[in-house]
Amino acid sequence: MAKNIVLGVGAHPDDMDFTSSGTIAKLVEEGWDAYYLICTDGSRGSRHHTTTHDELKKTRQDEQREAGKHLGLKDFFFLDFEDTQLMCDPKLKEEIVRVIRTVKPKVVITMDPTFYYSSSSPWNKHMSFINHTDHRAAGLATMDAVFPLSRDRLSFPEHELEGLKTHKVDELWFTSFEKKEYVVDITNTFDKKLKALSSHKSQIDDFEALEREVRAHAAHFADEETFEYAESFIRLVLE
Repeated sequence: MAKNIVLGVGAHPDDMDFTSSGTIAKLVEEGWDAYYLICTDGSRGSRHHTTTHDELKKTRQDEQREAGKHLGLKDFFFLDFEDTQLMCDPKLKEEIVRVIRTVKPKVVITMDPTFYYSSSSPWNKHMSFINHTDHRAAGLATMDAVFPLSRDRLSFPEHELEGLKTHKVDELWFTSFEKKEYVVDITNTFDKKLKALSSHKSQIDDFEALEREVRAHAAHFADEETFEYAESFIRLVLE
């Protein structure tokens, strides 16, 4: 029987841990193989004035690998596009298609490319919130990579010469920042989510405050359910 595989595609180290690591950990516990694909080097996400781009890049990749240990990830792919400069272009799509054709996931999870902003975000003290440009680019490029590019033999035919065959993804899940749509119970893996997030020390100044926010977020998605914590997705089942 073929192994079930899930691929999480984020723009930066920590993106998938914030949005979907409870679900990833749950799938791993159920026997799935899980991989992360991180599109940028994360080299601009710092408020510390003495940190260089190269230092931050290494730190954030190390933090992501450490976070992945808590979730049981099988492997990572780092594309190293420059942070804040990610573009949904043929180069990015080709790199994502290459990884899809390499690991052959049943499910791909990525950012929702249609989420641009919120005028009153419940997760930011009801202040306005702008979704990062890299998140939108990563989500859109991943959507195109899933369909039709990874499926079609004449898309990036050089892959076939390298021994990579086409692959059809069964399901594409977009992470949901605010919409409660396809809800996954993460009550039993919520602690793993917190441990993964705690690994991203360069991004977190006050982990206790962050934990309260993440806990409230997960409780909101489980509102009116029979379980305590959840993550929410926009789930596309592809023919």
